[in-house]
Amino acid sequence: MSKLLEGKTALILGLANKWSIAYAIGQAMAREGAQLILTYQGERLQKTVTDLGAELGASKILCCDVTSDEDIARLTETLKADSVTLDAVVHSIAFANKEDLSRPFLETSRDGYLLAQNVSSYSFVAVCNAVVPLMPNGGSIMTLTYLGSTRVCPNYNVMGVAKAALEASVRYLAYDLGPRNIRVNAISAGPIKTASARGIKDFSAMHELVAAHSPMKRVTDPAEVGDSAVFLASHLGRGVTGNILFVDAGFQIMAM
Repeated sequence: MSKLLEGKTALILGLANKWSIAYAIGQAMAREGAQLILTYQGERLQKTVTDLGAELGASKILCCDVTSDEDIARLTETLKADSVTLDAVVHSIAFANKEDLSRPFLETSRDGYLLAQNVSSYSFVAVCNAVVPLMPNGGSIMTLTYLGSTRVCPNYNVMGVAKAALEASVRYLAYDLGPRNIRVNAISAGPIKTASARGIKDFSAMHELVAAHSPMKRVTDPAEVGDSAVFLASHLGRGVTGNILFVDAGFQIMAM
């Protein structure tokens, strides 16, 4: 590739460790010349993200808890005070209580349902609203989703419902932000062995099933998600908005 993001600044929220999809996206964007700004949630992750940010050559590493309106507003004000203009924003954040992923969806608690929606879906809306003032020239905003949003994936449960809300939000936000030349999309990656995936019961079985039944007879490589994010953030993706881009070795087309 030829520095597709040269001169662009990308904000990546949700990079937690070197196995996270956000890290793969950061690697791809840095390779293509983007200046990166990373966020971390709380002191527990500060050192890890700071170290990974140094590897990626990130220009800023800031604290932001997306469940806090005050934190999100502080992030915006900090970037605005430094005269930062964003060209791309990556939202790679999701969470649900482990017990709500391990028991039948029917038994999801009210608090667990609201928590999953707040962190995994509403936070994307809040982040979009916060970064719009930092994108006067337009740009690309993207999030990460999964096939469990539209099909029943055993043990994905409340997270699947949260991802369905997230995907609907992508479409409505694409409509709202289109006149500002801001494109909003989601990447639906196949199952990837991230730290958060360990919270899904029988994830290894899901991983093996996709490898056996996808048209390409394999699972998704995180680098493939990173390259797709580069496409969406670059001039090449200028006509794409409101879409769910599947990067799952074709598994989503299979009936059985």
